[in-house]
Amino acid sequence: MRLLILIIIVAILISLGSALRYLLKDAGQSKRAVWALTIRVGLSVALFLLLMLGFALGIIEPTGPPVK
Repeated sequence: MRLLILIIIVAILISLGSALRYLLKDAGQSKRAVWALTIRVGLSVALFLLLMLGFALGIIEPTGPPVK
């Protein structure tokens, strides 16, 4: 599960970097930056849902200070 989460985070960062590159290179004249940002948003939503599913199934356990 950790590896899958890490892979998705890296993919989000790559998509964000490519969107920046397209934005600077195309000067906003192309839709490639929009497409890359759309992919980033989709990956972020998928990561959020994966984390919620892992928490609901008990694969991911909350950590932190104990609640009194």
